[in-house]
Amino acid sequence: MCGCFAVFQTRRAGIALLAVSALAGCAAPRTGPVGGTPLAVDPPSRAVSVYPSQGQSARRADRDRYECHLWAVRQSGFDPSRQPAEARAPLRRVEPDPPSGTSTTMGAVAGAVVGAAVANPRRTLEGAAIGAVVGGVAGHAADAAREARAQAIDDRLSDHRGMHTDARADNYHRALSACLEGRGYTVR
Repeated sequence: MCGCFAVFQTRRAGIALLAVSALAGCAAPRTGPVGGTPLAVDPPSRAVSVYPSQGQSARRADRDRYECHLWAVRQSGFDPSRQPAEARAPLRRVEPDPPSGTSTTMGAVAGAVVGAAVANPRRTLEGAAIGAVVGGVAGHAADAAREARAQAIDDRLSDHRGMHTDARADNYHRALSACLEGRGYTVR
């Protein structure tokens, strides 16, 4: 009768480990953006008002403004007419490596194995369950730390991208104003 009980306990432990492994495999990495949904931010409008100060015709003012726009784009490397399309283009994101959920899954499986191994032979299932929970919590903490590091890097890169675009936009507006003022317009 004792040998039969040992086989029963071994099968029970095996079934428990199989169930915990199957459930731990259900943990999936997050597919959405880290830290929430990104917000679309439109750059502030930098409308330029141009007034002819030397009696230029409307047709001449349109032509001068277009020519100055082209010159300002060449000088600054920034084209405000293309900016909205670039803003809608998806930006690259920094993703944690390995992906989120990996450590949680591995921790739960490893915890279940260790918990079942060190538990009292009569309490293998409980040991596996406790080990899975403890391992899953520890793995989740590692996942969260990697996500936080990836988000911090992504935030720094986003700030840098925004500063670069703002500087180029300022250079464009300065070049446009200088060109138009050089052709006899008042720019505000």
